[in-house]
Amino acid sequence: MSSSSLSSPTELRSRGGAGSIAGSAVVFFVVVLCVLSPGVVRAQQAAATITNPFSGRADVIEEGRGLFNQYCAHCHGTNAYQGERPRDLRRLSLRYGHEAPRIFWETVTRGKLDKGMPVWKTVLSEDALWQIFTFLETVQAPP
Repeated sequence: MSSSSLSSPTELRSRGGAGSIAGSAVVFFVVVLCVLSPGVVRAQQAAATITNPFSGRADVIEEGRGLFNQYCAHCHGTNAYQGERPRDLRRLSLRYGHEAPRIFWETVTRGKLDKGMPVWKTVLSEDALWQIFTFLETVQAPP
């Protein structure tokens, strides 16, 4: 092929085949990564930043206890004293450590319907849910 025959734009086009398909697949993969990556990063950042806004505030513990006993005690026991380990919320710190606030938040806002745990975000405010968690922080079993 001479250099003069490459001057035509039609000569530079791909003729298809495996190379063209592989190239298209790579482009598609790169586009998908670019579209999905920001969402994954944001989800990871959101998961890492879930914290209790009332942490350490003694003034909300009694309110949290009252809310817990009103809405949660029928499954988790009065004042969170429940003997069944899966429902024993006094073991949150033992089970989940520093992830406990995130696990709590995901559970109460999404529910675990297959295990009988309802979605509470439609019933209680965010503040009420965090007040409950603040109370639960005070009844954690020692390691």
